[in-house]
Amino acid sequence: MNDSVRNGEFPGSGVPVDDSPEQRLGEWDGDHLADPTAPPDLADQSELLGIDPAELSDEDLFREMHSLHRTRLDTLRHAADTALANHLRRTAELETEYLARHPGREVDPHRLRGD
Repeated sequence: MNDSVRNGEFPGSGVPVDDSPEQRLGEWDGDHLADPTAPPDLADQSELLGIDPAELSDEDLFREMHSLHRTRLDTLRHAADTALANHLRRTAELETEYLARHPGREVDPHRLRGD
């Protein structure tokens, strides 16, 4: 773990670590690891980004979300920064698409907190 995380900041951003990785996604997208002089490879980029979630069937969307959630802890603990950034981005894309398709999703009353 590097010193900036120990000192309460996300590396290179000055963003407090209190925020979840999903909240920090805009500040940390793995680009700091890329070679800024290298030209983007569009073929590799499209494969890396995955299929547009809007183009996935409901079944494929659920399968993709399940796969990401199943591998979440391992990715968080052991993957390279770029892999974690891609994992966070893809999770956000898929979950945003799910919420757009299911705005009236069922909420389990047992999962609600009493205020």
